[in-house]
Amino acid sequence: MGDTYVTFHGWVGSDVTHRTVNGVNVANLRVASTPRIKRKGEWMDGATTWYSVSAWRALADNVAGSVKKGDAVIVHGRLRSDAWEREDGQISSTLVVEASFVGHDLCRGTSTFTRSQKQERNESDMQDELTEIIHQDADVNTQLDSWGNPIHPPAGEGLERRDEPAA
Repeated sequence: MGDTYVTFHGWVGSDVTHRTVNGVNVANLRVASTPRIKRKGEWMDGATTWYSVSAWRALADNVAGSVKKGDAVIVHGRLRSDAWEREDGQISSTLVVEASFVGHDLCRGTSTFTRSQKQERNESDMQDELTEIIHQDADVNTQLDSWGNPIHPPAGEGLERRDEPAA
């Protein structure tokens, strides 16, 4: 079975973490994507989907030097779902994108390009480190509007579960 690749745009919802694992650079960030949907003739914000994004090698260095919390970005990469058991016994999952490309979303602002220096590539297995990094921010579930602003539910209401599309 082949890999699934996705391209999406959204807002960076965490600081970019940059580290070296087994001699290879990796950058991790969380990106929230909120679609605009039309219901009953009116446009509204859909449910926010949070993605954990990892970038490796030169892309990691460039993401760390270019992207910050609050930026509008476009991400393309390999999608997978990661599930684990939390300390309270509940099963949690997150969508993980191993990025091939990351860039600023120029529909939302401007950016300046600076060419980076070419670096050597090392191959290594870093799955355990990646899993640990992804899970450290797993409880971030804030809903965002299509401009990246937090949506706060009215007093006394929590975020509802959205397993099925609303009628």
